Amino acid sequence: MLSLRRLSSLVFGFEETDPLCGTLRAVDVPVSSADCRSCSDPCDLGHHDAYPRRFDIDMDTQMLGTVKPYHRQIVISTGKSDWERDITDNRSSLAAHFSDVSHRANVPKPSPGAKGRTNGKGGRVAVNGLFNTSDSARISVLNGSHRTICQEDDHETVLVFPDYKMVTEVRRSMQGAEDLWEGAVKPDLDRKGAFLEKSFLKTWVLPYSCVILICSHKKRDNRCGIAAPKLEHAFIKSLEAQGWDADTEIEHPSLTMGPPLEDLPVTPEEREENIAAQLRESADSKRALIVKVSHVGGHKYAGNCIIYTPSGSGLWYGRVTPHDVDSVVENTLIKGLVLPPLLRGGINLSRPNCKSLNDW
Repeated sequence: MLSLRRLSSLVFGFEETDPLCGTLRAVDVPVSSADCRSCSDPCDLGHHDAYPRRFDIDMDTQMLGTVKPYHRQIVISTGKSDWERDITDNRSSLAAHFSDVSHRANVPKPSPGAKGRTNGKGGRVAVNGLFNTSDSARISVLNGSHRTICQEDDHETVLVFPDYKMVTEVRRSMQGAEDLWEGAVKPDLDRKGAFLEKSFLKTWVLPYSCVILICSHKKRDNRCGIAAPKLEHAFIKSLEAQGWDADTEIEHPSLTMGPPLEDLPVTPEEREENIAAQLRESADSKRALIVKVSHVGGHKYAGNCIIYTPSGSGLWYGRVTPHDVDSVVENTLIKGLVLPPLLRGGINLSRPNCKSLNDW
């Protein structure tokens, strides 16, 4: 039995049944008209691990626009897949220390009406939920399931997006949070970071074609606790079927990436060129990193996934099921195209003159 969406796409053409395609293309978002479900409903393939029958998800509300603008998002290593209801409740955690540091910095709120892009006639074409890095100074903080690669037990490994880099040797303390803020995260920094002379921080470009963050925060909502392991398994299976490597832990980058950016004896301009070259190598690596993360909002849309690319884009998908994963892998991860029915929003998705989120 064909899904209703697939049947409609065959009869009418997908864009006739989903006006989001036209809306997104109007603001230069590369989209796919493919069906986001890779099998019929009910599934006829037999290898998709479905959610329980009583899995109450909001299937009616418009999801696009349910993502708040942010400047950067960081993911802190914990080696866990579930956390306190609020990750700052653990006052000894790096998340709590970082929250205190960012509050002291008094980061300004995003300007009203910042979203959207020029329409070529002096106006703005706003699409709620789509924003650029410059539209906000807010820093989004998540805990991640990845284990630290640091030798010291009280040092964390932090992923920084959309910069697409990893910062190691971040002490789990107020001083460590301040070093992270000043060296890699505060809004007035570019993607090179500050390279503080007295800091022990080490920074590498992430060596992956994409990073997939899956909300698994069971203490916030059991639906994400149920969805996350099923989606992780589905992504690993689908990626490997495409000839990709799928990692759930980070290997030490010195094994494949050489010295950290701080140790490169180059000028800031040369360092920028080096970072750009490494990002392009990452895009071609056919490797994916999958990390389970804490609360991202919108649990009623479980499963929730955030996908980052080396080119600097980050897209948020909701209502993702194992039945959708093959299509997400083929269309979004490999081809760099957005599937509108799953889209909640994202950062730097508007890519003028680009055919894909994987293009520069």
